[in-house]
Amino acid sequence: MKNSSRTWLERENADFAASIPPGSIVLDAGAGIQPYRPLLAHCTYEAADFELVDKPYAKSTYVCDLSAIPVADERFDAVLFNQVMEHLADPVSVLAELRRVMKPGARALCSAPLFYEEHEQPYDFYRYTQFGWRHLIEMAGFEVERLDWAEGYFGTVAYQLETAAKYLPGRKEAAARGIGGFGTGLMLGAAKRGFRLLANWFYNLDERGRYTAAGYPKNYVVIIRKPL
Repeated sequence: MKNSSRTWLERENADFAASIPPGSIVLDAGAGIQPYRPLLAHCTYEAADFELVDKPYAKSTYVCDLSAIPVADERFDAVLFNQVMEHLADPVSVLAELRRVMKPGARALCSAPLFYEEHEQPYDFYRYTQFGWRHLIEMAGFEVERLDWAEGYFGTVAYQLETAAKYLPGRKEAAARGIGGFGTGLMLGAAKRGFRLLANWFYNLDERGRYTAAGYPKNYVVIIRKPL
């Protein structure tokens, strides 16, 4: 199913990458499969990840805990830090380590969920409000340059509908509970099909423009700067 959050994060990372001068040294912290590496062809790209989750990884430059990256102080001109904070038991120590390895004036693009199911267990610890972001970033000695919704509320609704279609019991599971469950099962089966259609519709709406007048995002995207 389409996922407008990925579309918006790709756009955010593309804009951020375009703002980095050619030849800069960039760290992708918690890079996973390194989906944004092609955006940084004009830079020296390095990746760090602990590579402990049972999932695919691209080859990291540094296989390490992000609270102890084996590089000298002030090495990096910019940092990507996408969808990692929720997986950190001690996020402040990692933010402090990123501050150590960034040059004065360097910027980082960060993102993490406010609303998302548990994933990559057992390494899933937190969800972040905009106020939590500001608190942790300022504790780590960064300045907040920009803090926005990653996607609009249509994207959040689409995700809720998608997960309802995925996890609600279907006709057979509900009917197994007895005669009363048969009618419920029929309704749930129809609802699940409808939810899938609606989810795709809302994802399409969200890709066309972020609706932020009400509701809440699925993720926040934050650009931070190390003071000069």
